Amino acid sequence: MTYNDRTFGILMIVLAVAYGWGATQLPAPFGGSEAVGPETFPLLLSVVLGLSSLYMIVRPDPDNAWPWSRTGIELVVAVVVLILYAMLLQPLGFILSTTLAVGTLCWRMGSAPVRAYLTGAASGVVVFLVFNFALDLALPLGVLSFLEVS
Repeated sequence: MTYNDRTFGILMIVLAVAYGWGATQLPAPFGGSEAVGPETFPLLLSVVLGLSSLYMIVRPDPDNAWPWSRTGIELVVAVVVLILYAMLLQPLGFILSTTLAVGTLCWRMGSAPVRAYLTGAASGVVVFLVFNFALDLALPLGVLSFLEVS
């Protein structure tokens, strides 16, 4: 049944267009526009998503039953975790929200809870340090803003 892939492909094209439009709404960087600005990577992702979605519509998988078993439930949990991650990024900050999201996803994939959340914490701290100090791109600290170094 090719209905599932085509339906999903159409929904993903809508998402790609919305994501691409949102990327064009990002403000120009201070000092004028550059060849590579804040919208470059999101626009690239929206193009890749759009092309992949078109492929799914034109050449759907002949055997693509939706996984309504445990796998389907885990997919729904992953989507909910990612939505909550986006909602909590500003108030909790990057480190805590990443710890919770990565930890929960690792735990749902079979890791022991303590190990999963330690992995999430290490991921959040390492990525935060790389972005803030190596790339000089500020990520929100949220409730950990008292750690901010001036």
